[in-house]
Amino acid sequence: EDLGMKHRLWVYSGRRGVHCWVCDDAVRKWSPALRAAAVEYLTVVKVARRAGTRCWPLFQRISFLEWSHSAGSGGRVYIGEAGLAVSVISLDLRPQHRELLQGEFSKKRDSVQRWELLKGRMERTRRVVGTGKSTPCYADWEIMLQYCFPRLDINVSKGVGHLLKSPFSVHPKTGRISVPLDLQRLDQFDPFAVPTISSLCHELDMAGDDGEQEEPKRHARDYKKTSLAPYVQVFEQFVEEMELARRGELLRRS
Repeated sequence: EDLGMKHRLWVYSGRRGVHCWVCDDAVRKWSPALRAAAVEYLTVVKVARRAGTRCWPLFQRISFLEWSHSAGSGGRVYIGEAGLAVSVISLDLRPQHRELLQGEFSKKRDSVQRWELLKGRMERTRRVVGTGKSTPCYADWEIMLQYCFPRLDINVSKGVGHLLKSPFSVHPKTGRISVPLDLQRLDQFDPFAVPTISSLCHELDMAGDDGEQEEPKRHARDYKKTSLAPYVQVFEQFVEEMELARRGELLRRS
């Protein structure tokens, strides 16, 4: 949005990544230098060889969501042996917090309790801002950014001739299909439930067997008989909206 991009299609890679296909005419004509500059602007976390060197240009616009404890790891960062993540990531320059936390981490049963301890301590430092008793500390935010915020692949983004995986291609290691994401239902997306090449073949075989037993009807496209159908619908809707916008732009110029 900051860069004026309007037509963006988000596609699951089939493993652990997400691709954003930007289809604006102006963006498609960008040079590698412009593409690299855009990625640099969108890179929230920069990790250098020396811990502590990072830059967050969009930091103020990031919101952190807490998941319930029943959701896997509870949406929390794993803090292991004696709070190693804390000492390495964000508290090197804050020994008054680091030493106290490291002494208390060994008394906690698991990573969830350690995370709650860290988060509570940091929140208390922020509540007393303006009283002169303490300096606000955002170590919990820094750890979430460092471990949970997506990394951008600058080489894929800036290289005009870089090899890309197109939507609906098959990931060679997982067998899952690279499917478009419906942003309106993103919280319901399960990467492990995405159709695979094997499941699609099985669904087509089952549909073929059922079709032989029924009366002949109007022939439907094969993908509509499989679990791939809703993802194709997302893709078609994106293309239709982009085409409508393009026609409107052509009418405006004429």
